[in-house]
Amino acid sequence: MALDAARWRGRRILVTGHTGFKGAWLSLWLHELGARTTGFALPPPTRPSLFELAKVGACLTHIEGDVRDPAALRRAFQAAEPELVLHLAAQSLVRQSYRDPVETYQTNVLGTINVLEQCRSAATVRAVLVVTSDKCYANHAPFAPRREGDALGGDDPYSSSKACAELATAAYRRAFFAAAPTPAVATARAGNVIGGGDFAAERLLPDVLRAAEKGERLAIRNPRAVRPWQHVLEPLAGYLALCERLDAGERDCAEAWNFGPAAEDAKPVAWVARRTLELLGRPPDWIDQPDAGMPESEMLMLDSGKARSRLGWRPRLDVDSALEWTAQWHRACAAGADPGRVTVDQIKRYCAAG
Repeated sequence: MALDAARWRGRRILVTGHTGFKGAWLSLWLHELGARTTGFALPPPTRPSLFELAKVGACLTHIEGDVRDPAALRRAFQAAEPELVLHLAAQSLVRQSYRDPVETYQTNVLGTINVLEQCRSAATVRAVLVVTSDKCYANHAPFAPRREGDALGGDDPYSSSKACAELATAAYRRAFFAAAPTPAVATARAGNVIGGGDFAAERLLPDVLRAAEKGERLAIRNPRAVRPWQHVLEPLAGYLALCERLDAGERDCAEAWNFGPAAEDAKPVAWVARRTLELLGRPPDWIDQPDAGMPESEMLMLDSGKARSRLGWRPRLDVDSALEWTAQWHRACAAGADPGRVTVDQIKRYCAAG
């Protein structure tokens, strides 16, 4: 699957959440494709951040704002006049959702509705992609890969909020975006993304990297939990391929999509921690520090057969390669390389592998 660069060149794209880890990678990729991107988001959620290190703000029109604020969103849509909207803005941390469930639901559910409302009234919008999470699925069959038609749910505020965002988007699609000339609206569910430039708190890879840098012993909540690990470029490639189909008027693609790794790349947390520490030249040692106040499912896996068969999308990096690329990014930047250049080089390398 190769992207059609001509379809992106000069196109007006609005990305919400462009100051986040995944949004920054996406914004740099869109810049490489020649798109005219506008980003709408809160300030970067971490210090340091990929957004600042890679100077993402120089590659697009940066608008600071909150998706919970309809007036600010309206002004951003009026300024951007977007043809395609990729909605990534979210409260993305499970533990934070326990600390502040109201903020989580307001951002992930009401924020999504606010974006969809603007898409209803913006005459320029042709296609919309709402990014949610693999955690939107109910945990009724813990050892079966999740398929797009499986029940939605979630046992914590974050997962539940993502299920609610899926339900709200599906309702808007049926009620307001059912046929042309209204925008084609789809949702995307990805696995646990990893890659260079993620500095979030309470995520495994950033925690491993911080512990290694400080020479501290790593603490892990649930080393036996199995997750669908994938490099950040994998789902982003799926999002862009799906947007191309939506933009081309293929309304049968206006539905929910999984973008996850191969089944063999769903690995326990302990395996990922051990392999990452090996790549960093550190001993594979950690503290098992369970959090009884935050129950987690033991296994999450995604079935991405639909994306493979209908979009021609497939993962290009196995989990070991994804970890190697992540370690290479951090080693290069630690040695003085420009983070933006390192990121773009990996994007080009990924595209060449396709």
